Amino acid sequence: MTKKTSHAQCCPIGDSSLAQGLRTSFEAMAKVLRERETGLVSRRVGKLASIDHGVARALDLHGTRAEELLELPGNLYGMAYNVDEHEVGIILFGDSEHLSAGDIVVPTGRVVSVPVGRGLLGRTVDALGRPLDGLGAVRHERILPVERSAPAIMDRLPVTVPLQTGTKVVDALIPIGRGQRELILGDRQTGKTTIALDAILNQADSGVLCIYCAVGKRTSAVAKVISELAGRGAMDYTVVIVATEEDAPGLQWIAPYAAASMGEHLMAAGEDVLVVFDDLTRHARAYRELSLLLRRPPGREAYPGDIFYIHSRLLERSTHLAEDLGGGSLTALPIIETEAQQVSAYIPTNLISITDGQVLLTPELFHKGILPAVDVGRSVSRVGGKTQLPAYRAVAADLRLAYSQFVELESFARFGTRLDEETKRKLARGRRVREVLKQMQHTTLGVPEQIAALLAVNEGVFDNVDVSRVQAAEKLVRKAVREELPELCGAILRGEKLESEARHRIRAVAEQAVSGKSGTGEENSKNANGGSRGVA
Repeated sequence: MTKKTSHAQCCPIGDSSLAQGLRTSFEAMAKVLRERETGLVSRRVGKLASIDHGVARALDLHGTRAEELLELPGNLYGMAYNVDEHEVGIILFGDSEHLSAGDIVVPTGRVVSVPVGRGLLGRTVDALGRPLDGLGAVRHERILPVERSAPAIMDRLPVTVPLQTGTKVVDALIPIGRGQRELILGDRQTGKTTIALDAILNQADSGVLCIYCAVGKRTSAVAKVISELAGRGAMDYTVVIVATEEDAPGLQWIAPYAAASMGEHLMAAGEDVLVVFDDLTRHARAYRELSLLLRRPPGREAYPGDIFYIHSRLLERSTHLAEDLGGGSLTALPIIETEAQQVSAYIPTNLISITDGQVLLTPELFHKGILPAVDVGRSVSRVGGKTQLPAYRAVAADLRLAYSQFVELESFARFGTRLDEETKRKLARGRRVREVLKQMQHTTLGVPEQIAALLAVNEGVFDNVDVSRVQAAEKLVRKAVREELPELCGAILRGEKLESEARHRIRAVAEQAVSGKSGTGEENSKNANGGSRGVA
């Protein structure tokens, strides 16, 4: 008689534990397949329809958002900018020569962002935060979008703390406050970058962190700036963002916004930050190129209608934050280039109306050797005067007006041969003020030294010194005040008022220093009455 086998013995799947395991495996596999299917749906790919210089157009990118980061072949990225019904206009962030129509475009699901944090200090990166200095990966604290809304009005505080640039003519006559937007403009090769670079160099001991953003400049010019910063130890507190004229126009366009995001992160952490945008003229041209290639309608001078908005939304991010939001500040020094000193041109006019003042440099002053070539009469600071240290207001309150009057008087005096004694005295004093305001590049001065030089020229200490020797006498005055009046220098830095007694002490030290250098009596009389070179 044959023995019957049970169902469990011939069908191992009937074992309860094994069946449970198989069901679990099937469910896991189904979950993976569902996730893959969902991922494919959310990552719909498109195809390139056409490629131009710096831009491309893609089809089938349904659901793509504006400013979304897109991935293209060859490790190339782009940004969805024109999101139309049937196609998406893409701004490319790199060389597109390897692309061709029909290539796949993959949305990443996130907007264009950059790494931020103190780990970027001392590094040179591109507009996407990728390292350019060969020092390895960039250490960062978080990722922030390059496009962010400016702080609300109620989240801001008044600008109350000065930002010392180390340049006498700026700190005394066109002061800048932390959180201000001060435009630097002038024709090419007049020293615009030098003014901004000196401002960065002067922050070595101030605790202000700096960001230098080069847009559309020559590679050699950027390398020179980086070399100067590194040679003077300024890279320890500076981030350099580079988008040269050789880079894609898309990188040139987003570079200032990336710099602003890096600065905003530090500002929210309570830091004071200085950002230099060098320069926004080339930034506007890059945006015009992209817009025309994307077939946006041109307007005045072929710029698109939103050219004002791209700069206003950038510079409005500069501010002094409220204490409960970090209390930091973001100061912006945008630079633009004028043509034949046309400050009424389209882009200069826009930026002058956006910013809180401007420092104008002219080629006439530059060619005369008056450096920095700042036109005091047409330069203005609409905010910084409220933040200026009391010592500056005591010695330079009337200096701006007096110097502007001297410039006008000098121009008219050339047409006359007979001048009264009062006019001669004003001209002689004005020429010495001009000599004191001269300053070589990358020779930044501390506040007490500037105060001493300005007070000395205002008090007539240099009146009997030949004009050709004023700068040498000024160096002696600055050195003497720094060495002999250290406690007074400290009081000036603390923001104390310059009382009459302090003024007398500075003048006495200055007169002693000048007399020791220039001599007194017959020598001064000889210089004053037309020595080897004369007063004029």
